[in-house]
Amino acid sequence: MGLGQNFPFAGIILAVVTCAALMLLKLDAALAIAVLLVWSGTLLVAAGRPPDPPRIKIKQKLSLDSVSDLIEHATTPIMVADRNTITLANRAARQMLGPHMTGQDVRVALRQPEAISLLAEDTSGSAIVRGLVRRGDIWQINRQVIDDRMALLELINQTAEADISRAHTDFVANASHELRTPLAAILGYVETLQEGGGEIDSPTAQKFLGIIEREAKRLQSLISDLMSLSRVEAEKHDLPRDLIDLAPLVERAAHDAAGSVNDERLHLTIATTPQVRGDLAQLEQVVRNLVDNAFKYGSPGTPVEVTLDLAREREARITVVDKGEGIAPEQLPHLTRRFYRTDPGRSRASGGTGLGLAIVKHIVERHRGRLDITSQLGEGTRVIVRLPIAMPERARRSMAPQQSAALS
Repeated sequence: MGLGQNFPFAGIILAVVTCAALMLLKLDAALAIAVLLVWSGTLLVAAGRPPDPPRIKIKQKLSLDSVSDLIEHATTPIMVADRNTITLANRAARQMLGPHMTGQDVRVALRQPEAISLLAEDTSGSAIVRGLVRRGDIWQINRQVIDDRMALLELINQTAEADISRAHTDFVANASHELRTPLAAILGYVETLQEGGGEIDSPTAQKFLGIIEREAKRLQSLISDLMSLSRVEAEKHDLPRDLIDLAPLVERAAHDAAGSVNDERLHLTIATTPQVRGDLAQLEQVVRNLVDNAFKYGSPGTPVEVTLDLAREREARITVVDKGEGIAPEQLPHLTRRFYRTDPGRSRASGGTGLGLAIVKHIVERHRGRLDITSQLGEGTRVIVRLPIAMPERARRSMAPQQSAALS
């Protein structure tokens, strides 16, 4: 602390008073002033303090116990190795590689040439290994040197990133293939017509033009579905807020999908008139895609049943049933994959793009609904879409105080 904080005001005042008293007693003025100076100097010397000694920062050495407390609950597998012997592993690492790994050689625990090469070096670094836990997984191993003996190993799972990248690559490849097929047919028939020089007879030319028109429409449908899928995926985290009357929507979309050709085969049953929170255009697309698929893959002349009713737990249920050949059980889990077809030749001949059910799945997920597909070979296919019913405003307001009381 400095002198200003402990200045001896009282002592100095007493010294001044004493000096004045000596002068009043008619003592020598020089002697009185000398007494004042000596007294004040003594007080100032006594009040002064030496400067505080500099604080010495002592760096505490990390112990295994303290490191264990730091990393035990981390979600990333982390290990500490002492000269390639595992001395510490957190819970995520033990669950991944087994509880017996502590005390084991890390090269034996990982059993990967890339990891062994990384551990053979005395410097920090990283390596990518495949198949560390199960076939096909991808892990990045980061090694950070602590001192001349200890090193920290961190294992980061990159399988999901690789799967996303592979899915994007497959999607681009499949989309390119699907676009190339109708384009090749269009270009081929156009070149044939051009090279004919007007010598091709009219029936053949009309046949070629019909094929060109069909392939062009298929190309248009494919591009439209790709744009729809991209738009739905971009909005999949945005919950729709518009209040939609589901009954007129289902009726309108089902008749649009059936068209004048198949309208007599459409058996529509509206058992309820629920309201849902949704996107009008997307919900219409769901019904159109499902009804269109039912007419495409159902047996000719058989009815397609579309039903709107209520399911349990305040859900509206849209059911579309066809009387077609059915789908094999092993194919059912793959139906909502992009460009997946149970019968590629028949699907392309009917103008299908292979994206209809993928679009339906993403729209239903955006509306917080559920999509179920069941099928029996030789009997047909049933597709069910369940959507949560919108709660009326009056009921929502009446439930708000109850929810607040329950939370309090």
